[in-house]
Amino acid sequence: MENDTKTTTLKDGDLCFVIAGTHKGKWGAVRDINTSKTGHITITVEQGNSVKFKTLMKNVTAKS
Repeated sequence: MENDTKTTTLKDGDLCFVIAGTHKGKWGAVRDINTSKTGHITITVEQGNSVKFKTLMKNVTAKS
């Protein structure tokens, strides 16, 4: 699994931008970071309008 250094340094509360997957183009604050049973890192992203969604860490980058 290839991860950009920006994606591996995200922590709770950081702003992130989704660059791939179902939620591509959306952005928000990281609210929860988990490792699934299969070993993939998942995060919950909360948008400014309080809508939350889950995505894979490999699909996001830090928003500057």
